[in-house]
Amino acid sequence: MITDLNTDRPIRAALLGAGYIADWHAGAIQATHGVELVAVCDSSQSAATALAETYGIAPYTDLETMLAAGICDAVHIVTPPQTHRALAETCLNAGLHVLVEKPVALSGHDTRAIHDTALANDRVFAAGHNFMGTPGYLRLKDAVETGRIGRIAAAEINWHFPLAPLRSGPFGLWLLQEPQNLLLELGPHLFAFGVDLFGPLDIDHVSLSKPIALPGDTTRPQSWRIIATAGDVAITINLSLVETMDDRSLTLHGSAATARYDYASDVLVIDAENAADIVANPLLRQLSLSAQHLREGVVNGARQLVSLNRKSPYGLSFGGLANAFYTAIRTGRPLDARFSGDSAIQVMTAIDAALTHLPKPEKKPKPASRKTPKPTILIIGGTGFIGRDLTRAWVARGQDVRVLSRGQSGPFDDIADHVELFPASPSNPDQLAAAMNGIEIVYHLGKSTDATWDAALKNDVGVTETIARAANAAGVRRFIYTGTIASYDMSDPKVTITEQTGFADDMTDRNIYARSKAECEARLLEMHRRYSLPLTIARPGIVVGKGGPLQHWGIGRWHGAGAVRLWGNGKHTLPFVLNEDVAEALILMAENDAAIGQSFNLVGDPMLSARDYFDAIHARLGARIRVRPGNLAGFYLSASVKYALKKNVLRRGGFSNPSLADWKSRAHFSPFDNSHPRRVLGWAPEPRRDIFLLKAIDAADLLGF
Repeated sequence: MITDLNTDRPIRAALLGAGYIADWHAGAIQATHGVELVAVCDSSQSAATALAETYGIAPYTDLETMLAAGICDAVHIVTPPQTHRALAETCLNAGLHVLVEKPVALSGHDTRAIHDTALANDRVFAAGHNFMGTPGYLRLKDAVETGRIGRIAAAEINWHFPLAPLRSGPFGLWLLQEPQNLLLELGPHLFAFGVDLFGPLDIDHVSLSKPIALPGDTTRPQSWRIIATAGDVAITINLSLVETMDDRSLTLHGSAATARYDYASDVLVIDAENAADIVANPLLRQLSLSAQHLREGVVNGARQLVSLNRKSPYGLSFGGLANAFYTAIRTGRPLDARFSGDSAIQVMTAIDAALTHLPKPEKKPKPASRKTPKPTILIIGGTGFIGRDLTRAWVARGQDVRVLSRGQSGPFDDIADHVELFPASPSNPDQLAAAMNGIEIVYHLGKSTDATWDAALKNDVGVTETIARAANAAGVRRFIYTGTIASYDMSDPKVTITEQTGFADDMTDRNIYARSKAECEARLLEMHRRYSLPLTIARPGIVVGKGGPLQHWGIGRWHGAGAVRLWGNGKHTLPFVLNEDVAEALILMAENDAAIGQSFNLVGDPMLSARDYFDAIHARLGARIRVRPGNLAGFYLSASVKYALKKNVLRRGGFSNPSLADWKSRAHFSPFDNSHPRRVLGWAPEPRRDIFLLKAIDAADLLGF
């Protein structure tokens, strides 16, 4: 590899894509010596701008424009997988080095095409198999290469980690569009270990289990078991996506030892025999394991503490990947085999072979007719938890619905004759104007997830105002906005909250989500007063039911699927409400003119505490979740320390430090009075405890099996 970089300046790197994973790549780039993050390109202006503002880089919405600017030497491609090959070839032909997130392409053939293009242009092409970038994996490889484990006979490569979208959405994600996408998305992590350690994989057998039905689609397997060989090594690959304890590990069975590497936690433990006598042998063996576990825990804990959690195992994995990529660019030496194009081809070729073992896909459900929908109802956020039930509830009433969606597939394929998926950005006034055509009722159920108040003002408050202006200009007869009960001060158990209970005049000490939703409400109410926006506000409580998550953060802070720290002691009654009851209330708001200008707190009848809820899960599903009380003052103090470190040590601005009352509000200490929606709307949430539990737990598919 010939390098043509000016070694007197940093390598300039850009991100192609601004989604969730882009932030991890950005952090790894910034932590790599001799590399400068200069730009991000994403077709979404808001996404590109938000990431650019976070890292102080240039935003672009068009790749050709960014390439023409000549501002970067390398790109990280973190867009949806189906775009990878075309984007990689474009960038390589433009003279850039490329690092492509996994899966690097949709097949071994497409991966080879990228590799060949890189060779033709004398550029570096790296595969984003980040979990092999951890320090512990290098130690494992060293143990293999030096013979410490002995001759390896078998290996198990595990990914036991819940995939919540399979049960609670969003269902429009690429990885859920086809059954094979699950293996294309997650398989590279597992197959890459096998290829790197043992060479090309021969796939012998694939079995699928624990199917789950997706709304408006067919089933998806939640468990994959793949039997393969590589030379003399028998390899078992287990992929399990139900609600299970996190076990992402690699176990090697050798003639001298068994090595288990937890790659998600960067923990390596080698269990080997010793030459002590029969009495001392068991003791020494267990002491060795104990000492190794202690060392791994201390090293990882200290590493994260001194780096302010910037060197978590996951962050380290991206750091190792980025370091290998830029070392190859800087030095002109071959890229580390862990991430090379040759290895990527072998990984994707093995996945191709595994996919040939899949059964013939089921036929997707079809609508009852082929008529074109004529919607009068627009739902923004219609593919979300509440939005899906609301859409189907309207269709059940004989109404056609338009759902704002970036994709053309979603959870409504079976009722496509009544649901129109409309591609529009909620921040684009022209596209919103088109979406409002023929619409009488608009629901805005969307929300943004922002880390700073400035971002929330732009992505949540600003977008909400844009949607409301478009709806008013279109002359809709109802604009229904979903706020949140989280905007209330719920810290005092002696205060009963009704719709007459106001939010605080100063919300600056509240969390970003609660503050942003309250600001949205205030601005919409002003539009109602000044411009006659036909506004109704809904504030759902803790929503549960079919399609809802097990790990509901309205109840506590989760530590995997098996443990939760409650907000408080968990003994007071919580404002639970069934999703189907929320959908019913939202329909009643549209049908009742008395709802205009009013707000409604949608909470069910007082029924369950957090501990009652988890006891019911144990009794009805047989799953005992470890429940611990959460010290709210402790949460507050811990968050305050982190805030101070971010502000004064990392020099990162824009973050908030919620007050102690805000943390207490998360416990929902204050009870609610739901008589207002009952009286005005005629709303009747489920009052029977046994039926509520049946719908909230038994039928909710919380565990996935």
